[in-house]
Order: sequence, then structure tokens, then C-alpha cells
Amino acid sequence: MTYIEEEIADQPHAWSLAVEAADREVEKLPAFGARVAFIGCGTSLYMSQAIAALRESSGDGESDAFPASEFPSGRNYDLIVAISRSGTTTEVVRALEGIDGTPTLAVTAVDRTPIVEEASRTVVLDFADEQSVVQTRFATSALALFRAHLGEQLEAAIADAERMVTAPLLFDPAGFDQFVFLGTGWRAAIASEAGLKMREATGAWAEAYPAMEYRHGPISVATDRTVVWAFGEVERSLLDQIHNTGATVINEPGIDPMAHLVLAQRTAVTLAEARGLDPDKPRNLTRSVVLS
Repeated sequence: MTYIEEEIADQPHAWSLAVEAADREVEKLPAFGARVAFIGCGTSLYMSQAIAALRESSGDGESDAFPASEFPSGRNYDLIVAISRSGTTTEVVRALEGIDGTPTLAVTAVDRTPIVEEASRTVVLDFADEQSVVQTRFATSALALFRAHLGEQLEAAIADAERMVTAPLLFDPAGFDQFVFLGTGWRAAIASEAGLKMREATGAWAEAYPAMEYRHGPISVATDRTVVWAFGEVERSLLDQIHNTGATVINEPGIDPMAHLVLAQRTAVTLAEARGLDPDKPRNLTRSVVLS
């Protein structure tokens, strides 16, 4: 078994620990009503986008998410949250170095790292650290941490994830050339993360869009060799339009989107292995991007 398979399977347990961490670290996490910015790179950016969308839609406070390299200077926030599995990502470290006077929170899997040194407070999810280059467990555990902090009860999501760890795949990924992931609200970030997992692990043609944007151009290349996977509720007319292209449509809105991502992760690993690739060590990637 590869590292990534073990880490995918451990997610339900890790989420339970993240819920406990949310209660234990509550004083470090964003206060109700605070104006908060979330920053990250790659997978951590998508988790930042999901958390910001959830926080704002729940009425907890104005929330923005930015790539760490594009964080705008001069904006006023009550807290800036930096998410980084390794704690060493150069763009995140540089962003924190440039922040003066605003409290910062680092959420990471590794203590005593550069972002921990730069941040004014830290939450370390060491139980979610990973050996695979491709992130799965840490990212979803960070999301679980903030969902719990926002008052969500995650028992159903954890139960869904336990089923997704062993559930049959919804299709044979080796039978398709293009993979498209869609979502609305915070689920659009889940779709982006699913697309990234497919690209990283398999080198496949994978895309992601806010659901209603898909019909504004991208649908033009859908064929019977395309899978379109929609996370959560999506307008029926859009799904019908996609179905009419000949594409295979996946939509199971009764499953928690974070748990459904587990099945998408497993689908990516299956395709990687079918292509003779090592899903733990994708080409051109390292565990952390550290620039000289």
C-alpha cells in the first residue's frame, strides 16, 4: 500500500482529532465577527477558499482567501491565517514576513518551522502530517478544524468518509480522457482540490469550475470521454445539459462534499496506478516548494 492510500484511509480518524483540536485551540482560532484573510498555496489555497466561503456564508465574519504570493498589502484584517502542511513554503513565509501589526495564525502539520517562527500563534495538526508528496489528510483535517470551529457537527461527514474509504469507485477512470469537477459556494474549492489531485497524481487532463461557469465555454469540449463530477447541489438544468454532450455525470448531493472528496482522491490513485505512476511521487513536484 502506498503512503497516500494509508493517508486517505486515515482521514475519518484525523477529522475526529481535528474536531477535538478545534475545541482545545478555540482561543487561537478566528473570533466571531472578525475580519479574516486566509492564505496558502496549492491545496492549502483551496482549503483557504473553502474555509473563507464557509465562514462568510455562516455569518461568522467577512472572510477572504488569497494565494500567498498574491496577498494584497494595505488591507485591514483582524487576523491573517496561513495554512501550510510543511510550514516551509516560501511564498507563505514571505507573506508572513511582510505583515506588520496584524495578528497571524499558522495552521501546519510540523512545529518549529519557518511559518511557526513568523506567526504570532500556531495550531499544529501533527496527527495529520503525511509522507506522500500529494496532500490529502492534512488538507481535509485543516478544513475539518475550521468547520468544527464554525459550529458544524461533523459526525455525518465522518460517517460518510468512513463509507467512502471502502466504497466502490463510481466509474473506471482509465476509460476517460478528461475529468471536470464542479461545485458551488465552498464546494467550488472542493472541486478545485479534486481537480488538482487528478492532475498531480495522474498527469490527466483535469479541470475545475464554479458550477454555473461550466456552460460558459468549457462545456464545448465535453465528449463521451469526459467525466463531470459535481460536488453537492447543482442546478438540474446544468446537469441535463452536460448529460446531453455524452459526458458521464457524477452527482451525489446526499454525501458530505468533504467526504466525497475522499472518493475522488481514491479515484486519482487508481488512475495513477493504472498508468504505471507512483502517486506518492508525482513528476516535477516536491513535498514543499522552497525557493532560493
